[in-house]
Amino acid sequence: MAGVSRQQYKTYTKYIRVMCSGRVDIAFVLRALSNGADGVFIGGCHLNDCHYNTHGNYHALNMVLLVKKIMEHIGINPERLRLESVSAGEGIRFAEIANDFAMTVKDLGPLGKGEGMDKNGLTLKLKAVTQLIPYIRVVLNERLRVRFSTVEEYDEFYASEELDRLFRELIADKLAVSQIMLLLREKPFSTVEISKILGIVPSEIARHLNSSVKHGLVSYEEDRQRFAIV
Repeated sequence: MAGVSRQQYKTYTKYIRVMCSGRVDIAFVLRALSNGADGVFIGGCHLNDCHYNTHGNYHALNMVLLVKKIMEHIGINPERLRLESVSAGEGIRFAEIANDFAMTVKDLGPLGKGEGMDKNGLTLKLKAVTQLIPYIRVVLNERLRVRFSTVEEYDEFYASEELDRLFRELIADKLAVSQIMLLLREKPFSTVEISKILGIVPSEIARHLNSSVKHGLVSYEEDRQRFAIV
């Protein structure tokens, strides 16, 4: 790749795998990021031209757009994840795309640091999403499975108010609770402390904590004015 050192090239290609793009699971993307990859590139067949005749590339596109939405929600630049349609006969185009993605990742800087996020905060957010993978798979398959003819139609849907509503309703709250519970497993925290750490407004943190108290997952320590895992 032009402009990329040998060490950078080894880093960028460390997690390369060959399979149908439809088999690329959310867990693979999160595992790569959690293990130190600064970006994840997925190359698949063109829509309506599936090499394996499974149309898995439609599933891959749907999955990638949802994961990018999740990444943006937790403060990770979604440009670190890219899906491109490239056929086996487009070697030159693939090289150009791979080089462009490598330059994009290089410009973004190391994962977390480029977003102004410390290592602990990054680890917590990625772990919070990872814990929800089984649930996110169900949401993707049962509530967000869509089938369009073009990439532009997928992009339009994922930028729509309808998708934003579904995301808030089905995923955003679950992500917030997952992060809160991970924090409380370390030690008790106040609402304000959790708000500052996670970058979520105190009123939202209080809402999630009160709900967790009602469900017997969290208790409130009056003397310390902190919430703790039951």
